[in-house]
Amino acid sequence: MAVPVVGEERDRALEEVFETLIALDPDQSRIAAALRRTIDQLYDGQNTGRYRWDQLHKTEKTHCGTLVEINLQREFNFKDGVLLDYEIAKHQVDCKYSQSSGGWMIPNEAHAQVCLLVTADDAKSTFSAGIVRARREWLNVGRNRDAKATLSKAGRENILWLARNAQLPPNILLGLPADDILAIFAPQSGQRRVNELFRRAQGRRITRGVVATVAQQADYMKRVRGNGGARSSLAPEGIIVLGHYGAHRAVGRCLGLEELLAGESMSVRVVPADEADYWTAEIDGRLWRVADAHDPVVTAPTLPPVSAAW
Repeated sequence: MAVPVVGEERDRALEEVFETLIALDPDQSRIAAALRRTIDQLYDGQNTGRYRWDQLHKTEKTHCGTLVEINLQREFNFKDGVLLDYEIAKHQVDCKYSQSSGGWMIPNEAHAQVCLLVTADDAKSTFSAGIVRARREWLNVGRNRDAKATLSKAGRENILWLARNAQLPPNILLGLPADDILAIFAPQSGQRRVNELFRRAQGRRITRGVVATVAQQADYMKRVRGNGGARSSLAPEGIIVLGHYGAHRAVGRCLGLEELLAGESMSVRVVPADEADYWTAEIDGRLWRVADAHDPVVTAPTLPPVSAAW
């Protein structure tokens, strides 16, 4: 995207900030991960069991912008700004978050400055991030005492987008049917809740935050692994629980499953396969494939150790 011009001059500061952010995060996955952590931090699912935006208190929603600013600085190690939040490429940059696109409130000290604009929608699993010069002629200045402003139509049209309606790492609890949610949270035991999660959410990437929310225990990831965890508890039902480890990712690729990112898990029911079948993985000395609804239940194989080389 072309960088806006001011008079006859290019906005070099805006261009340098934009290029620096692209270099730091070419596919915007780091911004997405930081936003996912921020939202999960607000939910505090491990202690509260919350997983939806409407479950938050008004003060918590208001605090989201501050947490986004902090977590993006931690992710990218931005220097503290002198006048504004950050120093990026030797330029002052203000970070503004809004739950809705276009709702960013630009304070007086950020007028005419470079702003990093961020928004996220957990229900839609999308986020956007871009930068803009908050030129005074592009602002709708409010009448309140602190003179906060919103971007005008011209200002919104001149945002340089790093990501627009890109995929936010999903909160799979928001995408499950209501009956499944009720069944997952019904047991008193954290282990039984985690078992039900992996039983009902097969083929989905499940983040650590989701596991923490369902388990509501300090050692929540222990509820996923073997020795009494979901991996061993669900094996008699033919269900394997893959982690983000190299050997498990290799099994997932062979089975045609979506690649797991750090901290993610995925469950899937498997059955023995023939050499003629597509998407098969050799596990525990024989071929397996993802089961369909008509396949009989067969005890799941033992997954390779996490240190195994594939």
